[in-house]
Amino acid sequence: MKSFPFYIAKRYLFAKKSTNAINVISAVSVVGVAVATMALVVTLSVFNGFHDMVATFFTALDPQLKVVPTTGKTAKADDPVLQSIRQLPQVDVATESVEDHALAIYNGRQAMVTVKGVSDNFAELTHITDILYGDGKFSLEAANLQYGTIGIRLAEELGTGSRWDGFMHIYAPKREGQLDMSNPTESFVEDSLISPGVVFAAHQSKYDRGFIIAPISFARNLFGQEGNLSSLELRLKAGSDLDAVKKDIKKLCGDKFRVLDRFEQQEDTFKIMQIEKLIAYIFLTFILMVASFNIIGSLSMLIIDKKNDVQTLRNLGASDQQITRIFLFEGRLIALIGAVLGIALGLLLCWLQQRFGLVALGESSGQFVVNAYPVSVHPWDVVVVFFTVIAVGWLAVWYPVRYFAKRLIE
Repeated sequence: MKSFPFYIAKRYLFAKKSTNAINVISAVSVVGVAVATMALVVTLSVFNGFHDMVATFFTALDPQLKVVPTTGKTAKADDPVLQSIRQLPQVDVATESVEDHALAIYNGRQAMVTVKGVSDNFAELTHITDILYGDGKFSLEAANLQYGTIGIRLAEELGTGSRWDGFMHIYAPKREGQLDMSNPTESFVEDSLISPGVVFAAHQSKYDRGFIIAPISFARNLFGQEGNLSSLELRLKAGSDLDAVKKDIKKLCGDKFRVLDRFEQQEDTFKIMQIEKLIAYIFLTFILMVASFNIIGSLSMLIIDKKNDVQTLRNLGASDQQITRIFLFEGRLIALIGAVLGIALGLLLCWLQQRFGLVALGESSGQFVVNAYPVSVHPWDVVVVFFTVIAVGWLAVWYPVRYFAKRLIE
């Protein structure tokens, strides 16, 4: 008898009703739920696509793991903890970095920049050689010459092109002493860089518009950080478990240092994207709730249409609870079918977008990194969408069905 209400509900759903409008409204209910479900799948997948795309941009300059001081800007480069981290068997490349703000001036143009001083093995740590443009090559220093590789937007702002002539002058305030307004130049450390003939394009404004990559000796002299570092940046050997290594390094660091993966290094950016995705999910769930009202209308008309059948079922021994469950199952089946169809259509649209790029980024799409909206389907999102649709659909029909069924039974 447990399957009796479900069997009758299934018959009611697929059998032709005496009033054709009920069939139409039932179909509209399924379509409404399916469209809202499809919108949830596609929208969340587009947000995932942008998230994954941005993450690939950061891999060009951000290390796999970054160890930074918990307090203050810098720490001693020969700190025993950092030495222990360098000697871990999973660490393939360890690069020291000194990073701070400065003023760059070239041919009368100036810009506030972030000077990132790095060790000679920086090209082994990151994929910077994959994002270089120009007729030179990435280099930090040769003999007494110190090179500065700048972002492509910074090159436009300063008017340098991929290769500039002469020196770019960099100024940073002295760490000790007070600013003498009568002779302000004495309060700044000045140094200069020459061009290696290339610029980098990380496709992130933070880097392309404001970063200069220079030798760590240059940065230490400029910022008065001899013997110090801002961070120890790590690349792990192939096949290493990032999470496990991160956990081991955290144990070594204790409260003295923080260990950041790529997502934590860009926490603000990815947190904003997650919030945007959450807001989109909430708004589309409200739309799904509105679509579920069609189910209520369909069930209300079905209950009225099956008034004689209800009396017959009662005469055959069906309890009031079983009769109520028939119409509850009816509404839940509509929600379930709509959820399955919507997810299937959503996955199909995502595949077509990935394959053919059906939806472009407007008329100026060629100016962007990608020409069409990026899409990435995450299985967990599909699971969340499915249970969201089921929960909303089932809750939407619970009270109305019980109310109308009770009125009909009485």
